[in-house]
Amino acid sequence: METLAKGSKKLLNAWAFYDWANSVYSLVIASAVFPIFYGALFSKAGVETVMVFGGQIRSTPLITYTTAAAFLVVAITSPLLSGVADYVGNKKNFMKFFCYLGALSCIGLYWFSLEHIYISLFVYFLALIGFWGSLVFYNSYLPDVAFKEQQNAISAKGYSLGYFGSVLLLVFNLVMVIKPELFGLGEGGEASVKAMKISFITVGIWWIIFSQYSFYHLPKGNKSDKKVTAKVLFNGFRELKTVYASLKENLKLKRYLAAFFVYSMAVQTVMLIATYFGEQEINWGGDDAKTIGLIGSILIIQLVAILGAWLTSKAATRFGNIKTLIVINVIWVFLCITAFFIYEPIQFYITAGVVGLVMGGIQALSRSTYSKFLPETKDTTSYFSFYDVAEKIGIVFGMLIYGVIDHITGTMRNSILFLVVFFAIGVVLLLRVPRKS
Repeated sequence: METLAKGSKKLLNAWAFYDWANSVYSLVIASAVFPIFYGALFSKAGVETVMVFGGQIRSTPLITYTTAAAFLVVAITSPLLSGVADYVGNKKNFMKFFCYLGALSCIGLYWFSLEHIYISLFVYFLALIGFWGSLVFYNSYLPDVAFKEQQNAISAKGYSLGYFGSVLLLVFNLVMVIKPELFGLGEGGEASVKAMKISFITVGIWWIIFSQYSFYHLPKGNKSDKKVTAKVLFNGFRELKTVYASLKENLKLKRYLAAFFVYSMAVQTVMLIATYFGEQEINWGGDDAKTIGLIGSILIIQLVAILGAWLTSKAATRFGNIKTLIVINVIWVFLCITAFFIYEPIQFYITAGVVGLVMGGIQALSRSTYSKFLPETKDTTSYFSFYDVAEKIGIVFGMLIYGVIDHITGTMRNSILFLVVFFAIGVVLLLRVPRKS
């Protein structure tokens, strides 16, 4: 296999194409079909709560807490794994492991049921760990494959490929859910639920197949013949400590990370609960209308996000990354306030369109901004591990706060309104990032 030069078109495309492979998880599982399927299980059983660990809990706080627990595991284990990957120089193998763990767990969601709620939630838990665990190593490749002047564009291209590819699979799954008789699954609600379960299998297969192109071309890592010992397992935490210490000498990176931690907490929480919010809080007028409406809303978000990622990249080139991020955070503030007052499908569709416009942009630009602010180093995995840990810990806090407010007040509207605080603080912290090094 030929070794591709850093910055080469083929290598950049191979890196970006992993977004095409893995984004079907974030769309079909995290955002669209699984939340609808999850709600349908409770609706079909005629219950709003389930008994877990000796207590009754509503469906949305339950999945919120499970999600937070999975992110906590990712935050704790990723430094261990990235430390080992850097030491022995095989981060591609770690990326593969999490890719296959996530994909096979998606297939396992076919058997998700309330009767076996512990095993079912564990499979959901593993799928999330697989997806986010693979991203730790995927993101760390960015400064290895692209020069600084290429990073904004290729990061945006990765997200755009992910949005486009995942929409293709979602459209197929949408047709299968709405018209299950066309696929020999029968008619009615039972057939639609069966179609949703089959869609989980399609995600796993898609993810495995299309990731092979990236795995074939991405470099294995910095070559090393070193062997893993017990001491090496904790290298990642020592490296995080070193990265943290280095922030004292890089005020721009330090202040940017503080801002990222806060606003990313809110962004990721919104993305993870948007469909659950729409499923419970919008007046759809029937189960079929709800299914079509929710998946339609997610399609709007994904398609507009392609444009959003491109526009954000252009805006960042013209006005600068930090100024662009400040504007996007301000838009998020107004979005959360608006969400508190929406009840009708048309309102949800319009809000979804604006969410799509800023969702892709803030993700792609946040990743490339961090990469640009890094000091000259070959130890990119440690720096991106620090970035990912900050993001995951933020998500844990965000999901827990969201779940507690939802659990106590009995509505997700109060939770979404509270996220305004995080976006507002994010704006203030971004304003403190130095314009020059």
